[in-house]
Amino acid sequence: MTFEYGSIPKPEDVDIVIPTIRNLDFLEQWRPFFEKHKLIIVQDGDPSRVVQIPPGFNYELYNRNDIERILGKKADCISFKDSACRCFGFLVSKAKYVYTIDDDCFVAEDPEGNKINALEQHLKNISTPSTPFFFNTLYDPFAPGSDFVRGYPFSLREGVETVVSHGLWLNIPDYDAPTQLVKPAERNTRYVNAVMTVPKGSLFPMCGMNLTFNREVIGPAMYFGLMGHGQPLGRYDDMWAGWCTKVICDHLSLGVKTGLPYIWHSKASNPFTNLKKEYKGIFWQEEIIPFFQSVTLSEDCQTVCDCYLELAQKVGEELSDLDPYFSKLSKAMITWIEAWKELNPEASSEPLPASK
Repeated sequence: MTFEYGSIPKPEDVDIVIPTIRNLDFLEQWRPFFEKHKLIIVQDGDPSRVVQIPPGFNYELYNRNDIERILGKKADCISFKDSACRCFGFLVSKAKYVYTIDDDCFVAEDPEGNKINALEQHLKNISTPSTPFFFNTLYDPFAPGSDFVRGYPFSLREGVETVVSHGLWLNIPDYDAPTQLVKPAERNTRYVNAVMTVPKGSLFPMCGMNLTFNREVIGPAMYFGLMGHGQPLGRYDDMWAGWCTKVICDHLSLGVKTGLPYIWHSKASNPFTNLKKEYKGIFWQEEIIPFFQSVTLSEDCQTVCDCYLELAQKVGEELSDLDPYFSKLSKAMITWIEAWKELNPEASSEPLPASK
């Protein structure tokens, strides 16, 4: 796979994936930035409900009936009544890049009052290298007005390909339920004009409401888990995908950036409802995170699909004692890769260089 740093993708190279249970009036605010791109809308919940979409957008709409029709028995790996259903959009997209956003997120403004084109900033992030092997104290050295600082090894200045750009939020922070309960009125008003590479060996809590990734490269790892209806866990879907993705990026010497761009998160979800969904995860994460911090992938894993299958096996072997759910999740991860290969037979077949 060839990659030219600094080349901004064309509109047809980017799909926008939106999970929803409501009408998509919020798209009107995004029209100047989204109307050139195809939208893939994954309707959660009742498939008979008619979702109203503003005219003038190029979109594909999928509901649960479509998911079951397209995937058959493999549809069980796609979450129901949870925003994790968005990963079905990743599965059916054919674009090189995917931007995914929640339907309660609006266009933010920078400190000067300028509307922020979040998608454009994401594509800038993902079109320049990451530097996961040595931290640059001026953050992203490829950003305008920045460079590598004195003492930064010249042998590492070329960087590696960026495959994930993780954006942030103004107004409603992405808090867990306990933090929501003790800080119900807290709002994020701090705009930090910075992007940084997440260092190799460091995990991070990935939020799916403002996220772009290179689907051709890292797409098979962007499985948002088995959450929601019929499962003991919710609101850990994007974090699960982030932990899996970061382990694989570290193994294959790929980069993850976080920081700009900001979106305006308008709606705080109910903390008591969130606590009901999260409470097992709050306990489980104290063992899940050490698992991801210590897990290693074999040198034979040269593609993202191979890495993900080996990681799925390790999840089943090492986390199933924590709860039988993880054995079920392990099988769902394998089913996800089977579905990915079925719908994308040409994808992720090219080996990537394993990290040294």
